[in-house]
Amino acid sequence: MDPDVSFAYTEGMTEADVESRLRETVHGVLALADDGESYAIPVFHHYEDGSLYFRLGETPDSEKAAYIETTATATYVVYDADPTGGPDEQRGWSVLARGPVRAVPEDDPAYDAVTINERFAPIRVFDEAIDEMELTLYELRIEELSGRQN
Repeated sequence: MDPDVSFAYTEGMTEADVESRLRETVHGVLALADDGESYAIPVFHHYEDGSLYFRLGETPDSEKAAYIETTATATYVVYDADPTGGPDEQRGWSVLARGPVRAVPEDDPAYDAVTINERFAPIRVFDEAIDEMELTLYELRIEELSGRQN
């Protein structure tokens, strides 16, 4: 190992700190997979009762919907880093949540438009036509949850 390489030791976060980060930080990256191919997307989330919820806009040829269908265990990452004075002094944290993802049934009370609009930022639309877009609410049931900080 090169002795000039810098390292920063990290420590585990308490369960309360991890849950606090999931409640206070409303965006992260959802990682999905399909037989050796990966797909990761930045999304907004809502954390409640051991689950993460995502509202996704999908078109008929939606790549993210196809990946959700083939992903047995998804990983969601929330993180932040703050410089503290120099490049060797950055402070940061990360939370990893893993578990299966499923579409929430449309008759579920969580699907109410008012509730969804209170819990999520407006949905981001890129080149898709809004009238061709389906909004789907997904739940990642957390089976593994960890957090690290320095």
